[in-house]
Amino acid sequence: MTDRFALIGARVFDGADWHGRAALIVAGGTVEGLMIGDPPPDLPLVRLDGGMLVPGFIDLQVNGGGGVLLNEVPSADGIRAICGTFARFGATGLLPTLITDTPAVTDRAIAAGIEAARLGVPGFLGLHLEGPHLSLARKGAHDPRYIRPMTDADLRRLVRARAALPNLLTTVAAETVSPGQIAALAAAGIVVSIGHSDATYAATRAAAAAGASMVTHLFNAQSQLGNREPGVVGAALDLGSLHAGLIADGIHVDAATVGIALRAKRGPGRIFLITDAMSLTGSAAQSLTLNGRVIRRAGGALRLEDGTLAGADLTMIGAVAFMRRAIGLPLEEALRMAALYPAEALGIAGRFGHLRRGAVASMVHLGGDLTVRATWIAGREVYRA
Repeated sequence: MTDRFALIGARVFDGADWHGRAALIVAGGTVEGLMIGDPPPDLPLVRLDGGMLVPGFIDLQVNGGGGVLLNEVPSADGIRAICGTFARFGATGLLPTLITDTPAVTDRAIAAGIEAARLGVPGFLGLHLEGPHLSLARKGAHDPRYIRPMTDADLRRLVRARAALPNLLTTVAAETVSPGQIAALAAAGIVVSIGHSDATYAATRAAAAAGASMVTHLFNAQSQLGNREPGVVGAALDLGSLHAGLIADGIHVDAATVGIALRAKRGPGRIFLITDAMSLTGSAAQSLTLNGRVIRRAGGALRLEDGTLAGADLTMIGAVAFMRRAIGLPLEEALRMAALYPAEALGIAGRFGHLRRGAVASMVHLGGDLTVRATWIAGREVYRA
């Protein structure tokens, strides 16, 4: 296959509209444009047998997959394995996520991300460092031994990492990381997300004013919406500047609650889908170990021995299907939640999350039943069922 070709035979969703009998023209890993009707006769063709061609999914929180957990395998090879696993489920852009760990493991994960970027690992968009600067009161499955305040050295480590990575997202608690620290992180180009936080609405609002632009896994491990104290959840739904990730598996958040949140949330910040997947996703294994603690797979959920949810057993196409089935969301909006909205949250929507002219040609061929038939990353086919 040359570096210029056309995909034909499927309905095309460009991120805004559907196009029937259209050819998607790809050149040099970029979308050259959409052509209605037959493409030029000398252009190599990739013929798709019906179905839908849609923007590739972007997952901003994926801890592992295919038997590999970033905490346990903080290397470029580990990142490659995670990205390759989720390409099978339509994810063409990932932020491999490090769960709270020691400074040494954090340094190794950052070095692995820098190396993965240098090697051009397909699908690697950068790193998500979830912790260690969190609230012990809302620790979830994070090991309390490693949760700690942010020091000046921690801040400098993150700023240095951002300079060497394509993107960097960090989850912090609004009550343990100061607005000044958040402002410094945001000024360095780091996306700051509020999560694992027991903060008040006022503290969350102050964090947003300082530069935080996201909330991590909405409703989970954060202060809830109350009658007198709106908490982190209330701030996420009320403040237009805040994007919010959502684990759409029917376990982390009830379907009715998801529907209420979608109706309440006002833009430009939007709710987008994440998997929060662990190494068990895409593998047959039934348990894993994180920081010496066993996490077991049962009933569609992953839990510590005490019953605490510990990540999710979820894929992006599974989340899209849940939004269609349980929420009744129009397919195009569910697809935007999996592609365009996370790209907007990360600040890369100029070239990712859609299939308009100039976008990176990362796309997924779906069957009518939402099965993933094939995946392309930057114009190269990386998976075919």
